[in-house]
Amino acid sequence: MDPQQHESTEPPAADGKTRIVAQTPGLRVVEYVLQSGDALPWHHHTEVTDRFYCLEGLIDVELRAPAQQMLLHPGETCVVSPGIVHRSGNAAAGVSRYLLVQGVGRYDFVTVD
Repeated sequence: MDPQQHESTEPPAADGKTRIVAQTPGLRVVEYVLQSGDALPWHHHTEVTDRFYCLEGLIDVELRAPAQQMLLHPGETCVVSPGIVHRSGNAAAGVSRYLLVQGVGRYDFVTVD
């Protein structure tokens, strides 16, 4: 692993408001509640695909290379494949919520500076 990367089995809670909806060895479903300005750090996953489902507010999903930004409104989704460095955050002035479905495979959270 690159010295600028850190692998963890737990994702950071941007503001401490996450709720695991379901979890098996190969699949995780987590609800994130983000306050204005909250964001998760740049990271990637070795095996799992991230499927973002915006529930409320405006969710910003950014990819590092190639650079891409997706703004999700309620009801909109996007997918980030394993190995793609990305981050997500709240792009709204108020609270935003999203459901994150991660699978199929072993979950990890590898931060990248």
